[in-house]
Amino acid sequence: MRNISDIIEGYLKAIIEQEDSGTIEIKRSEVAEKFQCVPSQINYVINTRFTVERGYAVESKRGGGGYIRIYRVQTNSHKELIEHILEGIQQGATYTMAEGIIYRLLNEEVVSEREARIILAAVDRTTLHYPLPERDMIRGRILQAMLQTLIYRQLD
Repeated sequence: MRNISDIIEGYLKAIIEQEDSGTIEIKRSEVAEKFQCVPSQINYVINTRFTVERGYAVESKRGGGGYIRIYRVQTNSHKELIEHILEGIQQGATYTMAEGIIYRLLNEEVVSEREARIILAAVDRTTLHYPLPERDMIRGRILQAMLQTLIYRQLD
């Protein structure tokens, strides 16, 4: 059974997909009321499921007329997507960032499910037995090497 966060994520993604612009504007309190949860649950979903690594940008305005705007970041090609990701991991990558990146590559059909599992295994905390911040730097380098390989595969 899916949890409430999965359901809210699915709902928001479905709305984004329906919009030609790939952008939605929501009121946190209204979505919370719809799912009968606390508004902080909506914040949690947006902060963890709609990240840059997963291909989204979020902006918000607080107050009575406040809103949360979620954008789906579109790329023109797999190569452009990979290059964009490479720029974001120059200083290393946390495991959460890596998961988001792999999730996005899987969604955009850049990698197969099998390839995604292999990449995640290679950058997992249990695989990289190094202290922070060294572990994040090594994880970033491993991801960079794998993504560079994917760029060249896309050009074939």
